Amino acid sequence: MTMTRRELLGAVGLAAGSAAMYSAMVSLGFAQASTYDGPINLSGAPDGSRVLVLGAGLAGMTAALELRSAGYEVQVLEYREKAGGRCWTLRGGDTYTELGGATQTVDFDEGGYLNPGPWRIPYNHHAVLDYCKRLGVRLEPFIQKNHNAYLHRSDAFDGEPQRFRHIATDYRGHVAELLAKATNQGALDQEVTADDKEKLLASLREYGVLTDDNAYVSSDDTSDYRGYDREPGGGRDAKGVASDPIPMSDILQSDLWRWLSDAESVHHQNTIFQPVGGMDMIAQAFEREVGDLITYNAKVTSMLQDEDGVTVLYEDAQDGGAPVEVTADWCVCTIPFSILGQMEHNLSSDKTRAIDTMYYAGSVKFGLEFNRRFWEEDEHIYGGITYTDLPISLISYPSNDYLSGGKGVLLGGYVWGANAYQFNAMQPEDRVKWAVEYGSRIHPQYSDEFSSGISVSWHKVPFVLGCYGIWDDKDRDYEPAVTMEPEERIVLAGEHLSYLPAWQEGAILSALDAIQQLHQHATNG
Repeated sequence: MTMTRRELLGAVGLAAGSAAMYSAMVSLGFAQASTYDGPINLSGAPDGSRVLVLGAGLAGMTAALELRSAGYEVQVLEYREKAGGRCWTLRGGDTYTELGGATQTVDFDEGGYLNPGPWRIPYNHHAVLDYCKRLGVRLEPFIQKNHNAYLHRSDAFDGEPQRFRHIATDYRGHVAELLAKATNQGALDQEVTADDKEKLLASLREYGVLTDDNAYVSSDDTSDYRGYDREPGGGRDAKGVASDPIPMSDILQSDLWRWLSDAESVHHQNTIFQPVGGMDMIAQAFEREVGDLITYNAKVTSMLQDEDGVTVLYEDAQDGGAPVEVTADWCVCTIPFSILGQMEHNLSSDKTRAIDTMYYAGSVKFGLEFNRRFWEEDEHIYGGITYTDLPISLISYPSNDYLSGGKGVLLGGYVWGANAYQFNAMQPEDRVKWAVEYGSRIHPQYSDEFSSGISVSWHKVPFVLGCYGIWDDKDRDYEPAVTMEPEERIVLAGEHLSYLPAWQEGAILSALDAIQQLHQHATNG
């Protein structure tokens, strides 16, 4: 049997991860490069031109910041008592009431926090990074891949979690050995030239840590990658003891290889950042710039446009829900479609179809505080992610305050799909209880060290009712939804109106495009 070029590249891609994952991401529309090329330049705003911005998330505050800089009179209406939208952080002393009335109080010690929404910033999200720089938001590295974290499946290795580096190194070594053997046996002679054959064999020996006769075996060389049974040291009896690779069949049957490429997609490749102190440091920085423009506790109920302008009705929660009417020449609406679909509006039929057919992904996050940072003290895990087939999906270790002693907060689960719906049906305390139970199957210390916890189910978050927007038919509906027609006074923006859904970058880029269209209409009128 011979191996085609497609099969060869596919095997190498599976072992390496990045090429295969990137290709799949592009085909699904999730790996588009950021189009941001620097600060927006708007000039010539008509005197006295007034703009309403609905929503003080990152999209809304970006629009407000840039429109005011251009000379527009801006007012922002925000449903919540604070700005940021899904750019949100929960800290000790905070309270959160979800749909249905359940209220949680965060009991974390000072410095501990949970980011219920976005929790990392990829290196190629140029707009977010530029605004962080311009607004003085301090960033630190977010550790996505940690070879000392775990991969876990309940039905593999008797339920014992395996170190990432063991599975990654052994999988790579075994695949490299198989390809080297196939090459030596002439299986690739029709696809690989003689010169390429020698280069391929040399690269496989290097890549897979193979012996000179192309075997992947226990040795000091392989142990330098997968770790030793006893690490080399100093003094007497200091020689390291090489570890034994896991047989290829065991790795294949375990299915743990499925997570090896998770950090290889274009949005998860290092370097990844997080704001020092919590993701809402970005929201707070924007709020310092535009907070004087924001009317808080304003629940918008109606948004109507005509040839003269836009009229918006909202309920003032600080005045017992009294109705208030405001008008403007233009409007930037960043309200999620899950909420906008319940409001009165007279948007075009094309936009209405997109609003009415978009559903929102369900997701649940858990912030679990423990009495000590046992993952560091006992298991030497500093940042990174453990993956599991348990309903919690993953455990992410904090990428800050290493070796600090005292309590620490883990992201104790990040749940999607059917599991999210199951957690969504529970009360908050039951969600946390199960997160601790599942996590203890990976870290036995959970039960003894658990201190407090909080959970956020996004379908129960009142200001969005879901995690992020999912299109029914993006090919048909996207362009009409993001395009401001000549007769319109309202333009829509938000992460749901981007090819970077669920990312803050998508929200900001959408807002910049929206206000460019608005400005063009206002100055050409």
